[in-house]
Amino acid sequence: MKNILLLLSVLFMINSSCNTQRQHAQDDMNTTFDSLTTQLVHDFMTLNPTWALSIGLHTNDSTLEVLTPELRKDKLSRYSTWADSLQSFPDDKLSMSNRMDKSMLLNYFNYFKWQSEIFKSHTWNPAEYNIGEGFDLVINNPDATLNQKLDDVLARLYQVPAYFDNAKKQLVNPTPEHTQLAITQNEGSKYIFQKILPDSIAKADISDIHKKKLQDAIQSALTEIDSYIAHLKQLQQSAQCTRNFRIGKTLFEQKFAFDIQSSYSAEEIYNIALKRKSEILDTMYTLAKGLWPKYFTGSMPSDTLTTIRALTDRLSDAHPHRDSLLQTIEKQIPQLEQFIHEKQLLYLDPKKPLVVRKTPPYMDGGGAGASINDPGPFNKNGKTYYNVSLLDKYDEQQAISYLREYNDYILQILNIHEAIPGHYTQLVYANQSPSLVKSIFGNGAMIEGWAVYGERMMLEEGYGQNAPELWLMYYKWHLRSVINTLLDYSIQCLGMSEAEAKRLMTREGFQQEAEAAGKWKRATLSQVQLCSYFTGYTEIYALREKLKAKQGKAFSLKAFHEEFLSYGSAPVPRIAEAMWNK
Repeated sequence: MKNILLLLSVLFMINSSCNTQRQHAQDDMNTTFDSLTTQLVHDFMTLNPTWALSIGLHTNDSTLEVLTPELRKDKLSRYSTWADSLQSFPDDKLSMSNRMDKSMLLNYFNYFKWQSEIFKSHTWNPAEYNIGEGFDLVINNPDATLNQKLDDVLARLYQVPAYFDNAKKQLVNPTPEHTQLAITQNEGSKYIFQKILPDSIAKADISDIHKKKLQDAIQSALTEIDSYIAHLKQLQQSAQCTRNFRIGKTLFEQKFAFDIQSSYSAEEIYNIALKRKSEILDTMYTLAKGLWPKYFTGSMPSDTLTTIRALTDRLSDAHPHRDSLLQTIEKQIPQLEQFIHEKQLLYLDPKKPLVVRKTPPYMDGGGAGASINDPGPFNKNGKTYYNVSLLDKYDEQQAISYLREYNDYILQILNIHEAIPGHYTQLVYANQSPSLVKSIFGNGAMIEGWAVYGERMMLEEGYGQNAPELWLMYYKWHLRSVINTLLDYSIQCLGMSEAEAKRLMTREGFQQEAEAAGKWKRATLSQVQLCSYFTGYTEIYALREKLKAKQGKAFSLKAFHEEFLSYGSAPVPRIAEAMWNK
């Protein structure tokens, strides 16, 4: 008996020792992986100064990246080498966070290869060439003196001719839609060189000779911008600007896999969206029937869509004035913050500022009425901008149509989506993530899906006192995310016409003509991105419901939100795997 006990004791010690050795080996593997990704991110940012600048890293502001075929080839070679290094780490030896990082890095390297060799948007999308935002970010660098910033500006200005020369060489038969967008946005970028930079030069304590150098270089840059615009206008008049903006099903599925990183294919999420549209319309009809006597004295129409449209049209009469849109949005942000605090839905960092502003001219024209610009993980104290497109270019009829779409009800949902607890909140969490990879290579479906999820969650938790009017208009807004998916897939893969698209949006989506026109324009300029909203939402909401069922009474909504956001902007299926197996 003693011998048996001794043998068991020895076996236990051997097993414990092996387990300890395996754990140490795994820890060493993760430490090595962390060192590799730290160096990789550094090298990646050095190789991609435009990207680095866009996320708040100002170590190479003097470089205006000119992505020539030679540089693209060099990037492909380096990415291939880095991918081989990442593949040497077995997934089962890495922590969940590091597995996410590995997957996201490999996805980007494969995407860049696909983009460079197959998709080739740099040859048919002239809007990819625009210097405005880079100069704006450099001159607004909060950590540099004005003189330092102007030195970087001057160095960048000297590289502008090479930049646009390369752009002209790269373009081969661009689409008419992207060509017009490029003309509009490059015209808008001139404001930086006509106003922002001259104002900065006037304030600087520098010699007249240095000022003259800057002023001459600015004029040269403006000449180059005008030359590029003229080149694009010439293309518009030629037979070299006829490419179809529709990319087709094969490329769409491939791009969907890279961009969304979903557990669904594009066709699958399209079919799910079709089903969801029917469910929403049934719910909206039930709400409309209940509200009918409150707003109308006559009998209800026999047609479901006509009934819903009558109610949404009536509720759309309440909207802000065209001149107070920005101020209305600013007033609502503190109300959303207060609701989050009262309901204990998640922690909001009070030290992270949000600035509501008019959309800069070089970003306008793409069809989006509102957007968020965050400072990125390298500029943690920078401001986050809530960009709002104003109506100064709209005539009275267009403005009323727009404002009826963004009425008093919808505007609240929009602010939930863009600001709190949507994009602004999610990006604050993402920039605090210890993983730079997840912040830099953030997944669009997770980002947009969280914002769409937040809309429904806020109303479920009682925002708006469960008013049926707000719920009806919420579903109208939510229907937009669903229809975004239907539009994206149908236009790019199934050949949906402009008339068919606008009919879907206005008749079954109850959208105003101005909104439908803007969305059609946007759908001709992007691919897959419009699918990100509903795809991400579908997977996030399903994860929450599965965890609620699994955890029962122990489930905490606040804990779910904070843990979900703690993973940074990783693909939802990866986050779901981590949270489910925790």
